[in-house]
Amino acid sequence: MRRITRRTIILNITCDVLVLSVEFMQSSGNTEITEKMGIVDTSTEKILKHNKSERQKFLMFAWLEIAVGACLYYSGLVKLAQMWTQKSGPKLVILCHHSASGGHLRSQFLYLKRHYRILHLEAALEELYGISKNAKRDRRTLLVAAFDDGYNDNYTDAFAIACELQIPITIFLVPQNIESGQPFTWVAGEYHHLVPYAQVDEATIEGRTYRLRNPAERVKLTQVIDDHARYPTSIANREEFLASIRKALAVPLALTEGEKRDMPLTWTEVQEMEESSWVSFGAHTMHHPMLTCLADPLEVDYEIRESRAVLEEKLGHTVRTFAYPYGDFGVRELQAVRAAKYDWAVTTIHGFNIPQTDPHLLYRIVVGEHQHWLVIAAKVSGVWEIFLRPCRALVRLAKRIVGRKSTTA
Repeated sequence: MRRITRRTIILNITCDVLVLSVEFMQSSGNTEITEKMGIVDTSTEKILKHNKSERQKFLMFAWLEIAVGACLYYSGLVKLAQMWTQKSGPKLVILCHHSASGGHLRSQFLYLKRHYRILHLEAALEELYGISKNAKRDRRTLLVAAFDDGYNDNYTDAFAIACELQIPITIFLVPQNIESGQPFTWVAGEYHHLVPYAQVDEATIEGRTYRLRNPAERVKLTQVIDDHARYPTSIANREEFLASIRKALAVPLALTEGEKRDMPLTWTEVQEMEESSWVSFGAHTMHHPMLTCLADPLEVDYEIRESRAVLEEKLGHTVRTFAYPYGDFGVRELQAVRAAKYDWAVTTIHGFNIPQTDPHLLYRIVVGEHQHWLVIAAKVSGVWEIFLRPCRALVRLAKRIVGRKSTTA
């Protein structure tokens, strides 16, 4: 009886924390930070670094995340969700990481290793779809720790931890950046890349003049750069635009500090990880565009097909898996992936995979190295999403009410 009372108290605290989160979000008017908590749907992860007050808000929500995760974990709901998942048939959880440094990755992996059976993506999918005959009698849910893009810290941090804890991981690579040795161009719009290093006070971009001493103008320009970098109609257009931006802002040719943090792996590092047997690799296009934004279907086919060909040449074996950049796809992209003969492809649609899941539309759970293991425990169990659904509904309702008041005023 005492145990039930304790759990009831913790559940009440959880509800209070969720309500406070929504109230603060509405009062602050900032949606990008709450995207990190999962209250607002988003296809990308953005941490606002350009403003001290925004950083403070982000830190507050990080603590709220931990508080919610702790309530869900210590109330026993995470354990109940795990038990239900194990008893409801074969399932596979695929995580979606990006960077690996400066966070809680080691503690995340320690927790996951205790409670899940972690395999390479290929081995896990073979078991899920009944291809493998080596399935073990371990009843724990299958899990894959996957990293998109191939940041250099996937080698310095994720690979080191994987070897130490003997945990297999999977990395989706963008071959062109490895070949060039240049920083990822699709993140050029992030605030710490170009704009802070401008050597001019004013810059005219696409007919509009931005006064760079004005913080609001800098943020607007950053958004313009981000839109062109992430959503190009062609790779050539993106490269041309970014070259013109660097010239207009008079940014020095040497790499900025922000660009140095977003460097890709090298082929030497990839080869070392390949030989370790703790890392498997999949394709992630040649240049990481949002495929649905590319105007030319032939360029879509090239990005998907050529990335596999380059990786197979470098690795010396068949590459069977593909990750859609940003998790974004349409009918055209799905057909191109199937035509390229990939066995499996992953999205960023949230959910668990079962044997009936389309092998080219696999679900994933987006997580970050900055998240505490308590948050990861709640997300991976599925209970996090269940609790946040009413929060999202409450946010949408509040927005509609505010919108009606503003139109009648």
